Amino acid sequence: MSFSRSLPRVGSLRSILTPVHLALVLIVLLAATLRFANLATVGNANPYYTAAVTAMLRSWSNFFFVAAEPGGSVSLDKPPLGFWIQTLSASLFGVNGFAVVPPQLLAGIASILLLFHLVRRSFGDLAGLLAALLLAVTPVAIAVERNNTPDALLILILLLAAWAFLKATETGRLRTLLLGALLVGVGFNIKMLQAFLPLPAFYALYLFGAQQPWRRKLRNLTLATLLLIPVSLSWALIVDLTPADQRPYMGGSSTNSALELIVGYNGLQRLLGGAGPAPTSARPSSDQLQPPGSPPPGSRPDAPGGPPMGGGTNGSGMFGTGQAGALRLFQAGLAAQVSWLLPFGLIALGAMLLKSSWRQPSSALHHALILWGGWLLTSALFFSVAGFFHQYYLVMLGPPLAAVVAIGVTWLWRLRQSHPVQATLLLIVASVVTLVFQIYAVALYQSLSWWVALPAIMGLGGGGMLLFSLRTQRRGLPPLALTLLLAALLTIPTVWSAFTTAYVNTSSSLTQAYSGSAFIPGMGGPSGAPPNSASGPMQGEVNQNLLDYLQAHTQDTTYLLLVPSSQVGAGYVLATGRPVFYAGGFNGSDPVIDGDGVANLVERGEVRYVLWGNAGPNRTTNASISSYLQTACSVVDDPTLLLPAGDQPQRGGPGGASTLYQCGDPAR
Repeated sequence: MSFSRSLPRVGSLRSILTPVHLALVLIVLLAATLRFANLATVGNANPYYTAAVTAMLRSWSNFFFVAAEPGGSVSLDKPPLGFWIQTLSASLFGVNGFAVVPPQLLAGIASILLLFHLVRRSFGDLAGLLAALLLAVTPVAIAVERNNTPDALLILILLLAAWAFLKATETGRLRTLLLGALLVGVGFNIKMLQAFLPLPAFYALYLFGAQQPWRRKLRNLTLATLLLIPVSLSWALIVDLTPADQRPYMGGSSTNSALELIVGYNGLQRLLGGAGPAPTSARPSSDQLQPPGSPPPGSRPDAPGGPPMGGGTNGSGMFGTGQAGALRLFQAGLAAQVSWLLPFGLIALGAMLLKSSWRQPSSALHHALILWGGWLLTSALFFSVAGFFHQYYLVMLGPPLAAVVAIGVTWLWRLRQSHPVQATLLLIVASVVTLVFQIYAVALYQSLSWWVALPAIMGLGGGGMLLFSLRTQRRGLPPLALTLLLAALLTIPTVWSAFTTAYVNTSSSLTQAYSGSAFIPGMGGPSGAPPNSASGPMQGEVNQNLLDYLQAHTQDTTYLLLVPSSQVGAGYVLATGRPVFYAGGFNGSDPVIDGDGVANLVERGEVRYVLWGNAGPNRTTNASISSYLQTACSVVDDPTLLLPAGDQPQRGGPGGASTLYQCGDPAR
């Protein structure tokens, strides 16, 4: 073959470098910049999860059961798949934030490309590009993908499942439907029941969209469910069938059971809050750092730049998630996460539902309304009434909202051909309502500044006047007017996304979108301190004097230390790579071990030092350990070895260890 034939022709290059592809490249570059910039501030991300990666690299048992620390005393309170991928990354690049975060960053970029394909295939280039752009600048998506929570990977898997259910609906092929069910089951092993939020939309899409007899569709959905359930529960069943003495304690459960964790702590308690079935009501999760009524994640009452306390202007209710109700997603605390374009999406969705004739054979628009509209409404409904979740969980609304808004804009563009006045009025009303909400939301965060709002107002005004001034409405909405309107709606969310990247919360392992720019110099506010930061050490830091002392006196023991919870111990795992026994799991509520168990560890020479104090909410277990320590161990009377007050969690939660005990024979 000649050399010239091995080169692409000029015509083929032009077909590759189309304006659409160039625009997509620019969107991906924007997304990558927002996600990869300023990564140095990520540090060890969530120390609890990063310490678990350290543990999982130590043994296959720790890897499979997602042990939270190298000694395998307790597991994480999440399923394994997301952390398996982080561990594979850390095996190549070492255990640090730069190793455990990239899998989420890459998943986020892939989700943008996949959403572009899913929307474009039915609604054209403009819709696909707009959907990709909207997801690229969704603040909570950026925050999640810059952390080591596994939600970004879950979103990617669910988008793949959406593709499979769409193909199954269009082709009627059972194997594609089964692939969709398989993918949702895989998602379950990333974040458990959170993966099921779009499942009603997936099933409804196939049930009402596939051109097959009802009996066959019901049979196929039954087969898909019969595959979904065992795939979803596969890891949990293996865990529960493994003898308890051959695996870590199941973190987050009260009975050492993965199935109980699914149904209780990661199930009903998410919906009902403290009304769930678990004995410890309203037990905080692995990503919760404060009890009800205390400051939202990453803040202290006296810390500049952190969100105000729950019930204040920036996030009332539990965990800064507002009060349950129809307007919850528009309240401070949640509004900044993903709701910037929610008014436009809901108005467009309602208009498309009303204007669509459901008696006709199913169309691409019907499929989109069921799939993306169903996913959006199901997730919005859940988070509007749920009793226990965190702000970054709203990333589940990112892809469906981006798709609905993009499809809505395209639908209005096409509606102008037959109903130009209706299309114009709908576009103007939806844009005005959305921009008014955006300005209101910015004001909630004490962040309103003329340079943030003025360009958006000018763009909306210019686009609106251009539309109303044209007398030839039937010739269509001018591209310039549409461009001005879209630019107006994207200005504030894009600025907020840039702030999410630039001003990272360094006081908490929780992640969330930017929590307010009131403290940016030149934008008002009482301080020039960096936003979203707090004075004092970050979670996961250690007392170096204590660390040096323990390293010198525990080389012959298995565990460096026994602590009430991971909130005290994770930093020591990351600093040394050695086992640290988490007596109460993540936050001190898990009955991992009691006083007799600690005595046995000491007797076997596995534990010599115990750091104990405010041990957590599990009073029975903690009391037995405290009793043993006070009767059988001696206090190490060296103030330099104790955690300073600044190192203790300021959120009223567990982990504020204040006394170092020495147990057993020190000469052993």
